[in-house]
Parts: sequence; structure tokens; C-alpha cells
Amino acid sequence: MELSFPLRAAHIRRQLGRLCAMLGWAALHEVPLPNGRRADILALRGDGSFVCIEIKSGSRDFMTDRKWREYHAYADALFFAVDLDFPLSLLPDDVGIIVADSHGAEIIRPAQEGGAMAPARRRSLTLTYARLAAGRLAAALDPDLRASLMAAHLVE
Repeated sequence: MELSFPLRAAHIRRQLGRLCAMLGWAALHEVPLPNGRRADILALRGDGSFVCIEIKSGSRDFMTDRKWREYHAYADALFFAVDLDFPLSLLPDDVGIIVADSHGAEIIRPAQEGGAMAPARRRSLTLTYARLAAGRLAAALDPDLRASLMAAHLVE
């Protein structure tokens, strides 16, 4: 039975979370960026650098989406994460590739490290990341708080 695109994306996302944890990367899902875009996964590495991972559930998903080019400004490295059925030849040469299946995820092509992010942008992104992570943790620990924060439009 073929999986729907949303279900494929969910499976890829789950394996990415595990891979990021094994690599020592602190990953957040669905991270709003200052340019109005939303990164599928933004991971903070131990050295303070950021990795953006864009999940693609199929070739149609990739072909119709060009917003990923705007993620370069907010990441030191950019990866596409796909499943085993994805035609890898579609992916650009300047991004890393992660392939996920039911057993895990693996980096099969490292990402090119981008140019140095401006210190002010890195500081702003780090603060945004930290506040988002803390807010999500607080909401997870206290469901009543989560409902209040959602009503006030402070969390999603």
C-alpha cells in the first residue's frame, strides 16, 4: 500500500528527529523564520550553527515548492530529507541529502556550509529559537498553559 504524501512526510520527520538527536543537534519542527517562511526542521548544533532541513514527500512536492531557496539566509547548512522512493537526481547539488526509511535516516550527501551568517542575524535567530523551544516545553508540561497561550496567539 502506497503512503499518502502527508504520511510519508510524518515518517521522514520522525526519523529526522532521531537522526538529529544522535548527531547531537537540538531540532525544532515547524520553525517560523523572520522572512515569514517556516522551516520544516531547524536544528542547533553544538557549535552554535544552524541546520535547516526541508522535508520532501515526493517529486511533486519538490517541483511545486521554491521557497526553500530563502532558507539559506537562516542556516549554515541546508539539507533535503526524502524517502527511498524520491528521485535524488531532482535535488540541487549545493544542498545536503538525508534519506529516511522505516529503520532510520542517514546523511548520504553532506551539505555545503554557507557563508558566515551576520552576527546580528545569528543572535536574533538564536533568541527566537530559544524562546520557541522554551515556550513549547512549557506548553507541553502544562496543557492548561498551552490552551491559554494558544488563545493569546503566543504559540501554535
